[in-house]
Amino acid sequence: MITIDPKELTPAKLQAYLQSAIAPRPIAFASTMDKNGKPNLSPFSFFNIFSSNPPILVFSPARRVRDNSIKHTLINCEATREVVINVVNYDIVQQMSLSSTEYGDGVSEFLKAGLTPIPSHFVKPFRVAESPVQLECKVNDIIALGTEGGAGNMIICEVVKIHIHEAVLDENGTIDPVKIDLVSRLGGNWYSRSNAGLFEVEKPLSTLGIGVDAIPEFVKKSIVFNGNDLGKLGNVEALPTEEEITIFVKQNFEVKGVLSADDEVKKHQLAKEYIDKNEVLTAWKVLLAKQ
Repeated sequence: MITIDPKELTPAKLQAYLQSAIAPRPIAFASTMDKNGKPNLSPFSFFNIFSSNPPILVFSPARRVRDNSIKHTLINCEATREVVINVVNYDIVQQMSLSSTEYGDGVSEFLKAGLTPIPSHFVKPFRVAESPVQLECKVNDIIALGTEGGAGNMIICEVVKIHIHEAVLDENGTIDPVKIDLVSRLGGNWYSRSNAGLFEVEKPLSTLGIGVDAIPEFVKKSIVFNGNDLGKLGNVEALPTEEEITIFVKQNFEVKGVLSADDEVKKHQLAKEYIDKNEVLTAWKVLLAKQ
């Protein structure tokens, strides 16, 4: 057994150990609004419920390890004292991950992730329509845990309204753990699905995905692709060039056959096979290939 003094590790190394050891962790998909009414959406896995009467949730937007900067979620909660915590199930995990991309000011994470903002009842921040449970909250307190990179900021929230999709309820009106299909965070790229165990989602920390909003309509409206597929397609930094597509088609007999059949559904199904294998750029080459 190794023994570690936390003070002897870099913040990044310490964070990696802790996130891998204290897991799996539920995910708070936090929707906030700044003082000027601009929405923000970001996931946090330092999160849990701490009381049911009153109903209290706590999540922690930590200072960024790399540059000690703070996140818009914290700034917005300090300014407005309101937040919506949307739970994350498998159906939206790729879009949730894409929303964590650090887009510039004025860019909507709802738009980039292809998620639907809907009005809340008691607070100003939007809810995520695709989330199976949405919790409108008032911020009771914010406790800073430090001033250096990696330091958390405990946001203590009281739930003032709960919204639950009927599709995740059982015959008794309670939440069915199989139907809700929640996901949770571990270390690195690892997640856990309550129904199926471990899987990986590439973290968009050093990349700037094009976003779901940049995906052509014929792809977004396809009957073949789901939200997770669109999340993966939107996480590429750039689309393949015409030259790359041409070379790919010339070298791939299966793609030639699908193109010659002029069947859009079969073309999309082939692209989905590549998406499922995490060969997303290849999927894009299939989608953008022409006869």
